[in-house]
Amino acid sequence: MAEFFALYPSPLGELLIVSGNSGLKQIQFDPEKSGHNSPSGHPLLNQVTQQLDEYFEGSRTHFELPLETEGSAFQKAVWRETLNIAHGQTATYAAIAHKIGRSNALRAAGLALGKNPIPIVIPCHRVIGSGGRLTGYGGGLWRKEWLLKHEKALLL
Repeated sequence: MAEFFALYPSPLGELLIVSGNSGLKQIQFDPEKSGHNSPSGHPLLNQVTQQLDEYFEGSRTHFELPLETEGSAFQKAVWRETLNIAHGQTATYAAIAHKIGRSNALRAAGLALGKNPIPIVIPCHRVIGSGGRLTGYGGGLWRKEWLLKHEKALLL
């Protein structure tokens, strides 16, 4: 299956954006680790970068992009539920696990979010620990904190 990618200069550092033919597959922090040497074009990449521009400028609160995620059924359920957390809001790992019908799987939900291939668009930065603690983020806690401040998120 073909993959297309672009490098995107964000306020959080350069991002690698990867799409397939039918959807966004990945956003990766610290792309120097990726092994991609030169960008390739695809119309979806233009749509992703435009929506990221709007998000970082503050005019976009919801992404409207086709997604092409790869993961287990459980991971996909966690990611789908995470898409329901509104801009400026947060939810706990326990709440996510409960909403997908797996109340005792809050650690597994956390692990699934740690494998989120499309951070920012699938807003795992909006998931926090009980009591409002900022815990775990694949891009580093400083990025999670930056994104929540950018969205003026109300911490629980």
